[in-house]
Amino acid sequence: MPVKLSRRARWAVPAVAVTATAAVVAGLQIPAAQATPNLPARTPAQLLAEISTDAALPPLTGTMVEATSLGLPQLPQIGGATSVSSLITGSHTIKIYYQSDKQFRLAIPQPESEIDVIRNGSTAWLWNSTENSVTKFELPAGKAASGQAQKKLPPLTPQQAANDVLKAVGKTTVVSIEANVMVAGEPCYQLVLAPKDDRSLIGKVTIAIDGKYGVPLRVQVFAKKAASPAFQFGYTALQFVAPASANYDFTPPSGASVTVENLAGSSHDGKSGKGAQSADSGFGVYGKSWLSVVELPQSDLMKGFGLGSKSAVGTSSNGDSGPNGVMGKDSQAIFSTLLGSAKPVHGSWGSGTLLTTSLFSMLMTNGEVYIGAVEPSVLYAAVGHTSS
Repeated sequence: MPVKLSRRARWAVPAVAVTATAAVVAGLQIPAAQATPNLPARTPAQLLAEISTDAALPPLTGTMVEATSLGLPQLPQIGGATSVSSLITGSHTIKIYYQSDKQFRLAIPQPESEIDVIRNGSTAWLWNSTENSVTKFELPAGKAASGQAQKKLPPLTPQQAANDVLKAVGKTTVVSIEANVMVAGEPCYQLVLAPKDDRSLIGKVTIAIDGKYGVPLRVQVFAKKAASPAFQFGYTALQFVAPASANYDFTPPSGASVTVENLAGSSHDGKSGKGAQSADSGFGVYGKSWLSVVELPQSDLMKGFGLGSKSAVGTSSNGDSGPNGVMGKDSQAIFSTLLGSAKPVHGSWGSGTLLTTSLFSMLMTNGEVYIGAVEPSVLYAAVGHTSS
């Protein structure tokens, strides 16, 4: 089913697309072990069972690092942590204060600014100090709350990232165990998932699983034949202690713009029913597991760069501010840099422009964009054949 993203969540489009193909992280070296820790023997099946049951995360306070290095050309560093250039290159440090899945806070510090995600019971907040904007999520009761809220945001913890990756486990995947490792001072098993089909650009995904609680502490995604991860997301510091309850208190600052999204109801922004969402989203999927390809309108990709609604490649921006307050001319520089490393392609499917990196391929053709952690041939096969 298509997913409609709100205007303030448009920045998440590239992250959502890459996550859907089980590929997203890299670059920064998160500290690993000096020695191999001793842990009771486990089989791959036992580890899969432990982390596939969504075991409760114990209360903790920690620091996480997310880092991405996809072999892209050097991009202009424009905007904050939610800008497109920031999402697809570089690294982010995230502070986490976690009591339960209904009470937690994640803070992404930036120079002279901060982004916070806070949940306290049936209310969640997204605070961006740079934009002086707040989004309040009114959540439904029960498990549906976390699932619906997660559609608005990329994975927030290594456990959520691991759960996304585990969806690929099946007949298409080789599962094994590598040597134990230390992550943030905790001894961990290291589960390895690798696609059988060589048309995937992913070489393997490693998941470091805490030996005491069975909690994923780090996820790494490696491109084929690569020695270093293209994406990694994990803890660099961790204490299994309950945070102070004051961490979950939040009041919108004076003067901040506040948007309310009622996830407990069936309508948003005056629109109701599935028909409005389907008509507006234009998202589609081709294939499954490691060979999944996401299709989205090129206009949505350009909105992610703050370029307005025009869909033609090379069309100049109207100069208005984008959804994250990034001026069109600056976003045009980022978009032009990406296009400069792309090349024209054609075949029986038609013609378009292809961008390839170590971990994903992106095809733009006929006003549509196809993205996947796959060889270009899989994108060509997807043209005109996605389903919503």
